[in-house]
Amino acid sequence: MNERNLTNEWFIGRQNDTESSARSYPRKFPFALKKAKGVWVEDVEGNEYLDFLCGAGTLALGHNDSEVNQAMIDLIGSGAPLHTLDLTTPVKDRFVETIFSVLPEEMQGNARIQFCSPSGTDAVDAAIKLCKTATGRGSVIAFSGGYHGMGHGALALTGNLNAKSKVQGLMPGVQFMPYPYSYRCPFGLGGDAGTAAASAYFERVLKDPESGIPLPAAVIIEPIQGEGGVIPAPPAFLQTVRRVTKELGIPLIVDEIQCGIGRSGDMFAFQESRIIPDAILMSKAIGGSQPMSVVVYDKALDKWTAGAHAGTFRGNQLAMAAGTVVLKRVSDPAFLSEVRRKGEKLRAAMESLKAEISIIGDIRGRGLMQGIEFIDPRGEKDIMGHPEASGTISAAVQRRCFEKHLIMEKGGRNGSVMRCLCALNVTDDEIDTMISIFSSAVKEIESELI
Repeated sequence: MNERNLTNEWFIGRQNDTESSARSYPRKFPFALKKAKGVWVEDVEGNEYLDFLCGAGTLALGHNDSEVNQAMIDLIGSGAPLHTLDLTTPVKDRFVETIFSVLPEEMQGNARIQFCSPSGTDAVDAAIKLCKTATGRGSVIAFSGGYHGMGHGALALTGNLNAKSKVQGLMPGVQFMPYPYSYRCPFGLGGDAGTAAASAYFERVLKDPESGIPLPAAVIIEPIQGEGGVIPAPPAFLQTVRRVTKELGIPLIVDEIQCGIGRSGDMFAFQESRIIPDAILMSKAIGGSQPMSVVVYDKALDKWTAGAHAGTFRGNQLAMAAGTVVLKRVSDPAFLSEVRRKGEKLRAAMESLKAEISIIGDIRGRGLMQGIEFIDPRGEKDIMGHPEASGTISAAVQRRCFEKHLIMEKGGRNGSVMRCLCALNVTDDEIDTMISIFSSAVKEIESELI
């Protein structure tokens, strides 16, 4: 490789020639990364970008956090094993102790942990296997708009039809329920009325002897839907789901893989609703930038026999050392307070932008997990009276942001929602820079398309 080859075009060309057609991010962000620090990344040509994607929420403390990196350097230098299957080590013991210390107090004394393969998808599959084993039942209830991964079992629980349409024979026995989505309420109501309808429907179906739906092995839910478009579950809905599942003896799994570990401004997003689930899924940020996924669950579910769930890379010691740093930093009440404050600042700026232009339909989220839904004001209106969601406009905004050196990802129905997943220790100045770039891009796209 010589200097003339060190261009984005050269590396992207090689990637196109060698990687599968399933690659996604390079199609939106055609560059080759060379350096990264905090919320900034630099490509091979020396261009700097503000990263408000941060590994899809994995990098809770941004790229190359000094304390996180030092923990991994110290581990490597110590001669400690880096790969241990599920054998215990002092590093693992500290990691588990730290995880248990940040759980709600009601869970700490009864918790068990299962280390999974590196991806959050495996945590989902592990939790489903656990609940099926514990209950002896075979079906699972999930929610429309939910995203739980791309594995064969996890994909069956995911709402997005595009990802599933060409894959036959997914895990059977999955029943989808409506999830409150005030802006595009499935009942055409919105607000508290929509939440009440979704809650009543959930309870009635599970308690109706003629519903046709047998009691499931588990109910799985994201307290804030991420890929589904940054849609927080109203506390009243989560409380109903918890009460009903408790009454009927159904394990409740909360998927905190993207919305957890401080992202919402609480350590776990379900905590706003003051519920206690039976199992929590964690991945992404929990590994401190390294691959890691776990299921933490009530010991009453621990009916597995030895080897009932395994994975070669469940003993990632680097992830445990780095994750311990992240968990301790993020769980500090002062840190979480700052996440909430910065989230409110970002939210207020997006609301102000929405008031100025016509292509933003809704702003929603909690903490530093915010979503901006784009609409085509010229399009047909839905049952709620809102113009149709526009993935075309959001894609144009995303491209313009990238041209202006801001990285953000889309999600939601038709890819219409631009999402904020920046590092939780982002500075106010960096938020101001993001607001400036994003606002400029949105106004330019509106003037060109509308």
